Amino acid sequence: MLERSRLKRRSNAVLHQEFQSDKDHSASPATPSLIDNELFAALVTERAAKLLWLARLLAEHSPQPISLSRPLIVDLLSQALQTEELLDSYGARNNHYWHRFRSLVAAIKLFADVTYELLHIHHCLPTYRLLAIDRDFPGATARCLKITHKVLVRTARWLLTHAIDLGLTVPAMACWTENYSERLPSGRLAHDRSARRMESAAETATRLATAYLNLAARSELLTTVEKVQPKDYPSCFPDPISEDNLRYLKVGFHCLQSLYDTYVSETEIESLDDDLPTLRGHISIVFRLLEIATYLVHYHERHLNPHTGDSALRRKPVIAPKTLLSILMSYAIAFAGQYLAYGRSLCHTMLKRYAEIGRIEVPVPSYRGFHVRPSTLVARIVQHYGSEVSMELEGQAYDAGTPMDIFRANEKINAHKRRWLVAEIASLPLSQKTLSEGEVRAALLDIIVRLAEQGKLVVYQQPLQLAEEFSQDGLLLETVVKEIARLQATGQVDTKTELTIAFVGDKRVLKDLELLANAGYGEDYFGNNIALPKELAYLRR
Repeated sequence: MLERSRLKRRSNAVLHQEFQSDKDHSASPATPSLIDNELFAALVTERAAKLLWLARLLAEHSPQPISLSRPLIVDLLSQALQTEELLDSYGARNNHYWHRFRSLVAAIKLFADVTYELLHIHHCLPTYRLLAIDRDFPGATARCLKITHKVLVRTARWLLTHAIDLGLTVPAMACWTENYSERLPSGRLAHDRSARRMESAAETATRLATAYLNLAARSELLTTVEKVQPKDYPSCFPDPISEDNLRYLKVGFHCLQSLYDTYVSETEIESLDDDLPTLRGHISIVFRLLEIATYLVHYHERHLNPHTGDSALRRKPVIAPKTLLSILMSYAIAFAGQYLAYGRSLCHTMLKRYAEIGRIEVPVPSYRGFHVRPSTLVARIVQHYGSEVSMELEGQAYDAGTPMDIFRANEKINAHKRRWLVAEIASLPLSQKTLSEGEVRAALLDIIVRLAEQGKLVVYQQPLQLAEEFSQDGLLLETVVKEIARLQATGQVDTKTELTIAFVGDKRVLKDLELLANAGYGEDYFGNNIALPKELAYLRR
């Protein structure tokens, strides 16, 4: 990756210098002149000579495919990049005579990039220490390499044919004598540098695992392929799969890889926890697969998609749409999703091992206790980290990772509210004499208004749907308590208490649970949805 980045920067600088020296081919920006096709063909012949030679090398060895090597692909990529930039500098993309030649050069560049990533995976896979999955990833990588080799050979042939039609001179095979063989002796260099020291293994490992989990929560589109039949792959574009979405994820995993290399690589911590190098492997393989996916989606959107692609280029694509979608979906995205899931499980294991147990007390949800929304949000936080967290209320423990178990706490919450309600109503001056039904109804409404004014009762519905009849037997206290309990059960009113619950478990999880509680569990007193803190953004996905 670093080698290719340097290559691109260097070629940019070279192109800039050479283009500045060729001022006879350009005019002032305000009044650009047109360059003669013969003159431009001579310029392209000179500047694209090495690319055309490489195309000839690929085309003439295609009956018995040459063994693709990274030196060959890097050279091909370099030459295609420089030629494409030259063509773009003169507007070849919008020129009827040159646009096809330019598109073939761009295709060579893109599929050279894809091939380089596949070769990198092929050579580096043993060093990634990946968890075993139930599919043949090395075999799938080899099959994709065969396909991209055929694409490069086909594109090279078409490029040569088009070059001749344009009047370009194709260099003879004897012009260069490059050695593209990649003979790699077995073994590794001695690991004899002293390790860097870090203060806390637990803190570093948990920081990295938490960052991975947060990024994984934003990567749900990688599970798309598991839900879609191959015939329906085209329906996945542009939602959820687009170049923009994949680039966003790719950058995230690249940053995560950098985070690991900054804080973990070559440290004592890395040698103390075998799971860390494995996690690094999962970060890297997902990043590489996303790199491939981004290139392929770019080609699909620009060249193959009937809604966004260039119609002239779709008539004769260098790769069939079905083949490209198969590599993109069944290889790049499918395996990225699978390795992402295994990495998530690994992070859960690591966080459990480094868990520092704590306890917090927070208020119960103000709107109807632990109904569906707050119960689900609490459980999703716990599940996100994969830790064991319990919720405690009046001596009863509940599994905070299970929404239905949290929901059971409402039995105790509502019982507590009823007891509190009885005490509050009993403290009010109530008539002890027998009242008519109309007087009972008036007294009930008066009590509700008083409790609401004191902030002890929340009224959700106006007007209240009171019972059609009230029993005149018994005390007014019993009648009022019974009716308010009914209104509460039907969601028309609710009591506001200072009841709290406790969460016990990993402090990292408790921190997010406290943020959730302080944000009203995602709703206000009337059950309306409210924004959560940015730290809990993963809950909204």
